[in-house]
Amino acid sequence: MPLLIAILIVANVGVVAYNTISTNEQMRGIRKQADTLTLSVESLNTELTKVNAEIASLRDAVNNGNGTTTPPPSDSLLIDLYNKTRDSVVMIVVTLSTGAAEGSGFIYDSTGRIITNNHVVEDATSIDVTFIDGTIVKATLVGRDPYSDLAVIDVDAPASLIKPLKLGKSSLLKVGESVIAIGNPYGLANTLTSGIVSAVGRQMDSTGNYPIVDVIQTDAAINPGNSGGPLLNLDGEVVGITTAIPTETSRGIGFAVPSDTISRELPSLITKGTYDHPYLGIQGRDVTPGVVDSMNLPAGTHGTLIIEVTSNGPAAEAGMRGGTRTETVDGVSTKLGGDVITSADGAQMKTFYDLIVYIQRNKIPGAKITLGIIRDGGPKDIVVTLGTRPKP
Repeated sequence: MPLLIAILIVANVGVVAYNTISTNEQMRGIRKQADTLTLSVESLNTELTKVNAEIASLRDAVNNGNGTTTPPPSDSLLIDLYNKTRDSVVMIVVTLSTGAAEGSGFIYDSTGRIITNNHVVEDATSIDVTFIDGTIVKATLVGRDPYSDLAVIDVDAPASLIKPLKLGKSSLLKVGESVIAIGNPYGLANTLTSGIVSAVGRQMDSTGNYPIVDVIQTDAAINPGNSGGPLLNLDGEVVGITTAIPTETSRGIGFAVPSDTISRELPSLITKGTYDHPYLGIQGRDVTPGVVDSMNLPAGTHGTLIIEVTSNGPAAEAGMRGGTRTETVDGVSTKLGGDVITSADGAQMKTFYDLIVYIQRNKIPGAKITLGIIRDGGPKDIVVTLGTRPKP
């Protein structure tokens, strides 16, 4: 009997030991699963925090107007905007020695002045303006600027037809912002097209190959007859004047002269009939790595290489130098050895376009400009008194 009791005790101890070992293994498995779940939850929390931060950032961008995620305008908004502004847009029909041509324009002030493109009224022997109700009146030319493709004409019309549009600030435009164009494409009066600002700060050739600067690019449809019509923001303000149509190789792209340029030139166009552009008197090109190597300029140099200085021009009178030898750089025959302009009035000028824009925005004929240059490998400052761009 004692032996049997001993065997039973040992057996029970074995069962208890087995159960204890089995339970411990189960607990370890549960702890491992719990640890894994904890890590997964922490990882999900981290991802959720990132997503919430991105959502908040996008919301702030939309609220502050800094993003391009603004939804397109609703139909009702476009309808209201069109009804509010269409009475201010006119059709312009000009008689030329070779026939007739059409364009658009918009009423600028209560005296009956209308803004349009220079190329719409250039060489016209007579100008007729048609208002939205069909009233046709004769117009006279007040002033024009071929270099910016701007013109002002004047009409004597009933006060009830004179409904001016407000000029906005094109410098506040953001890429992605909605805009509309109203004009008379192909003679179809008061046509609205809509789109977005595709880019700002473009340049476009004008008379004499001087670029029009700060040009607005849009995907709003602009066709023959639209020229001279307003490009409007959603507040109904004129932010540009449509002035170019897409070519066969760039369909879907339209351009507009910015309202800041219009505002800058209007006082002179109205009082003098012309606008005098500041003039430096050089031909130049961007400094590329190829130019840097060919002229042994300091590494990383950016700016404008002066190819040629116009005789008796402002730059020539200040002693600036053009190229002295011709080499092939970047696959193009280029005059090297001229001054390299790197700054204007202390502001860095990385490209020739930067320099042109700075002068057009900030200077008038007779103003002085301090140009930082590199000459013979060393820095130098030259003060130039700007002249007036020659008439086309």
